Amino acid sequence: MLGLTGKDFTLFLIVVVMVVFAPIILNPFPVDSAMAQFNAGYPDLMQRFLIFGIFAVGFNILFGLTGYLSFGHAAFLGAGSYAGVWMFKLLSMNVLPAILVAMVVAGLFSVVIGYVSLRRSGIYFSILTLAFAQMSYALAYSVLTPITNGETGLQLSLNDPRVLDGAASADGSLPVPTFFGLEMRDSWDVTLGGWAFTFNAGYYLCAIFMLVAFYVAIRIFRSPFGMMLRAIKSNQQRMNYTGLNTRPYTLAAFVISGMFAGLAGGLMVSMDPLAGAERMQWTRSGEVVLMTILGGAGTLIGPVLGAGFIKYFENIFSKINDNVLHGWFAFLPDGLENAIVWILHPFVGKGWHLTLGLLFMLVVIFLPGGLVEAGQRIGRLFSRKKKPADAAQKSTQSTPAE
Repeated sequence: MLGLTGKDFTLFLIVVVMVVFAPIILNPFPVDSAMAQFNAGYPDLMQRFLIFGIFAVGFNILFGLTGYLSFGHAAFLGAGSYAGVWMFKLLSMNVLPAILVAMVVAGLFSVVIGYVSLRRSGIYFSILTLAFAQMSYALAYSVLTPITNGETGLQLSLNDPRVLDGAASADGSLPVPTFFGLEMRDSWDVTLGGWAFTFNAGYYLCAIFMLVAFYVAIRIFRSPFGMMLRAIKSNQQRMNYTGLNTRPYTLAAFVISGMFAGLAGGLMVSMDPLAGAERMQWTRSGEVVLMTILGGAGTLIGPVLGAGFIKYFENIFSKINDNVLHGWFAFLPDGLENAIVWILHPFVGKGWHLTLGLLFMLVVIFLPGGLVEAGQRIGRLFSRKKKPADAAQKSTQSTPAE
């Protein structure tokens, strides 16, 4: 099916189901319950799950297959964002041209950076990409202010030409991104008992691009091109000794990865038409590295899981403050309640990075393969329990009747 093996098609189908029904899956607790704090089924967060999932899937094509660790992929995310906003300002509020141009601009930018950076490997390659990303950030923040609007960020204005659909909406306010008339902010609320679900147009547009990106990643992983990238990761020096030039393959992987980042940047501004230089900072590049390693570098679904995991912590755990903690433990005696809140305080709210860091350390130490390895271990555990039961059942059936 779709040119995929049975195993890959099953994995793709699982991702399709998870993405389509995410507004329901991510809202497991009733709205009025104390656990509603952990619901993640609201549009902004779900969009971030998918957008950063695309970003991480693209990064994994470079890092997971070739072993080249780039600390500069935020440059392509930022370049795609700026290109997308300029399309909104100059051409139309339709998100499709903005997304396509974002991918093209990020791809061209990655050709330039990749051509220079891939002359080195290992830590030298990582340092070069980091340097390019920081130079891009500095240029966007100061030198290229006429293009990027500096620290204020590039955003829409009523004076924008927008040659295809005009500068303002019908009521004179700034227009919003649309997909052939369907506004990205349009949402439909469904209430079932104590549960509330929100289905957002922008989320499902991101979902379509996410599924296409994931499908493309599967085809790349299973293609002869993907096999060549794995061979480069295994022993590039030996391949060079055989007379095979590996640079075109690594450059192609770098550019494809950059275009995935550009797609993520284009989708970001399609949901919220604002681009700032902070998207090019090295911390954003480090974030996608964490997503890939945490989920499982070199696996198909790992980067998606890692992106969702980190963005969940960033948005959910960062909102838990002392008032929320006191509300959870109000049934305890005052002294014990205050002690528990004092203990948990450094790990939530502004300290959510500490919790994420500890979890990342545990994963690296005990699960080198990331969250995917955790799932595989659980699957093997259940399969071992099932086999003795099956064997016992077969032996019972094969015993002759007296």
